Amino acid sequence: MNSGDLTAILGFLAMFVLMALRVPIGIAMGLVGVFGFASVRGLAPALNLLTTSPFRVVTDFNLTLVPFFVLMGVFATNSGMSRELFRAGNAWLGSFRGGLALATIAACAGFAAICGSSVATAATMTRIAVPEMRAAGYHDGTSTGIVAAGGTLGILIPPSVVMVVYAYLTETDVGQLFIAGIIPGLLATLMYMATVRIAHGKALPAGRRFDPREALDSLKDIWAVGLLFIAVIGVIYLGIATPTEAAAVGAFATMIIGVARRRLDARKILDSLVEALRTSVVLYTVLIGAMLFGYFLAITQSPQKLTALLVAMDLGPYGTLALILVVFFIAGALMDEMAMIVLLLPVVFPVIVKLGFDPVWFGVILVTCCQLGMIAPPVGINVFVINSIAREVKLTTIYRGVAPFIAADIVRLVLLTVFPAIALWLPMTMR
Repeated sequence: MNSGDLTAILGFLAMFVLMALRVPIGIAMGLVGVFGFASVRGLAPALNLLTTSPFRVVTDFNLTLVPFFVLMGVFATNSGMSRELFRAGNAWLGSFRGGLALATIAACAGFAAICGSSVATAATMTRIAVPEMRAAGYHDGTSTGIVAAGGTLGILIPPSVVMVVYAYLTETDVGQLFIAGIIPGLLATLMYMATVRIAHGKALPAGRRFDPREALDSLKDIWAVGLLFIAVIGVIYLGIATPTEAAAVGAFATMIIGVARRRLDARKILDSLVEALRTSVVLYTVLIGAMLFGYFLAITQSPQKLTALLVAMDLGPYGTLALILVVFFIAGALMDEMAMIVLLLPVVFPVIVKLGFDPVWFGVILVTCCQLGMIAPPVGINVFVINSIAREVKLTTIYRGVAPFIAADIVRLVLLTVFPAIALWLPMTMR
């Protein structure tokens, strides 16, 4: 083992120690990146990186869509669009056995189309759907498990902040990534609904009587969601606007709709701006740390050496891919999705390129792995978010509730791997 390999190993160990000490992932990566780079090239070049990298990240035009999408999601939440989606879902699906569960998943999918965050989707739907399902006689494990799984749709159905970060780190077209997530997102929604019926079946409460007038009436409340989705994703697909332009329009349109419907006043707008700013600062801190850590990886040639090692193992393209996905799944069960991506992606992406896999397709596969990690023990960030809101529900109860959905995610991951066209067909039709 040469000095470069030893430095890389010590760097990773130091970062895991910092993370175990609850140091934020962005700060931990930045510290290891700067001091690791200094140990190889000297303190002056490392300090130069520390002064230039944050400026490069903050002023990168390709990342300006991050705060816009975050702001769009905050405006949508504060203007009550999530509750309208749940009511519409219940009006149309409530007559089926387990209708509230199906409505919850449908509402999660709809809210994901204007939010872009799994945590925000899970938190919002916990406050809305869990009390309704509890009142209807659902078991706590069933109701919280459904919300935890449905919340993960927030990072798959575009717009997705995680996809933006993936695109930035891999220099992949974010517009194609967004469009690639549409069909897998619909597939995930349908599979979650099927899982509800298969896993729980007759144990689900009976549905209520279908009211056509109420169902049609509910559509009047969700027009804004459809309009926003078309305004953002539709214009990207048709090539009318860039993702950054679409994000800006989406944020502004969400605010205007909220004001016009008297859901947002000056105070709520200001609170939304502050909340979006805080979230964006956290994301930018992670990206700055990832860039500094990336320089450290480059100087130690860790990605190149890992690529050579995995290729030399001669597992074949799909055998190597399976090994990488297992690593991501384990990592996702131990840390949040953003930490997992910024930590591991710079190391394994050169391997993916070397094996000839499509970066857009791998982006969808990686997001699916993130979905698994967000509900899998021992961490499962969505589970902890729900537990922090519904404190009377034990973590073990929620984990039992999400178990069938973990199985559904694994099946979906296999389908996406065997049939790449599920993700790639729609991007190929873009203008």
